[in-house]
Amino acid sequence: MRVGVPKEIKNHEYRVGLTPPSVTELTAAGHEVIVQTGAGLGIDFEDSDYIEAGARIVADAQTVFAESDMIVKVKEPQPQEVAMLEPRHLLFTYLHLAADKPQAEGLIKSGATCIAYETVTANDRSLPLLKPMSEVAGRMSIQVGAHYLEKEQGGRGVLLGGVPGVAPARVAILGGGVSGVNAAQMAVGMRADVTIYDISNARLAELDMFFSSQIKTAYASKAAIASAVKNAHLVIGAVLVPGAAAPKLVTREMLKTMKRGSVLVDIAIDQGGCFETSHATTHDNPVFEVDGVIHYCVANMPGAVARTSTFALNNATLPFVLKLANLGAEGAMKADHHLANGLNVSAGKIRHQAVADALDLPFEAWAA
Repeated sequence: MRVGVPKEIKNHEYRVGLTPPSVTELTAAGHEVIVQTGAGLGIDFEDSDYIEAGARIVADAQTVFAESDMIVKVKEPQPQEVAMLEPRHLLFTYLHLAADKPQAEGLIKSGATCIAYETVTANDRSLPLLKPMSEVAGRMSIQVGAHYLEKEQGGRGVLLGGVPGVAPARVAILGGGVSGVNAAQMAVGMRADVTIYDISNARLAELDMFFSSQIKTAYASKAAIASAVKNAHLVIGAVLVPGAAAPKLVTREMLKTMKRGSVLVDIAIDQGGCFETSHATTHDNPVFEVDGVIHYCVANMPGAVARTSTFALNNATLPFVLKLANLGAEGAMKADHHLANGLNVSAGKIRHQAVADALDLPFEAWAA
C-alpha cells in the first residue's frame, strides 16, 4: 500500500503522523511511504531521516494525497485537505466529528473511508489510540492551570502547592478517566488540594484505592459540581463520552460563583467542551475570560509538547497502521472489530452511531 504523510497545518500543530522509526516498519513490510517535505521538522526530524527510513519525499500535500492510498495524520483534516480526499482514500487520524458538522459533511461528500483514532476500542473497553494524548493533555492541564493562576497572567495569584503556613490551591477534576487521573497525578505531585468527581461509584472506589489519602473523591451530582466550581481555584474538565459531544457540566450561572482569577482548563474541547462558556482556542491565543474566570480551551493541547506526543501516539497507532496497510481497510476491519469501531465515515455515510446522534445525521452501519 502507498501510505502518505502530509505536514500538519492546524494552528501550531507540530506533531507528525509517522516518525522515521514507524516508516522503517512500513517499508520493511513492503509498503511505500510518501512524506511531504518538512513534515517532521516540528519534532526535529529532517527529510533525510525519512529518506534513510525508506520514505520518498514530495514537495506538497497535493502530491501526497494524489499518490497515496492511505493518509496517516494527527489532527482532523482541514478544509483544504478534505477537498483533496477521494473515494479511493483511507484516512486514519483523529477526527472528533461530534463537535464538527462541517468536517463531517465534507468527509461524507468525499466518499473516503475515515477511521478515527478516538473511537478505536480495546478488549477492556478502553480507547487505546486516545489514551496517549489523554495522558499528555491531563498532565499538561495542571501545568497550564498553574501558569494561568499566576497574577501576571490574569489569575488569582495562587501557588498551586502553597507553602508552609499558606494553604495550597483547590483543584477540582471533573472526570476520573485517563486524562483526569493524569491531571490528578500532576496536581498531587505539586501538592495541590485535589478532588476528583465522577458518576461511577466503582470508579471512585478505584481512584480512592489508587491515590489513597493523596486526593478526595466525590460523586458528580449537579449540586456537588456546583459546590466544586464555587470553591475551586482550578477546574479541569476531563469528561469523555466516546464519539459523542461532551456534556456541559458547568453552566454560566455556576461560573458566576467562582472567585475572580480562577482558571478552567477544558480538556474535552475537541468534543465540544464540558463548560457552557467554552469555545475552542489556539496556542496563538490560548485563553479568554468570562465573568473574571480564565478559560484555557486549546483544541490541540498535546501539540505544544510535540515530540513527546508524536512518539507516544506512534507507539499506539503503528500496529493499526501496519494492519490497515497489510490487509486494506475492509480486510483489517473484518479481522479486528476494535478497528472497525473506529470507522466514522465511509462511502458517503456516517458509520458511528454516537457521531450520527451528535450531529443529527443519518446513521448506516458498516456491513462487515
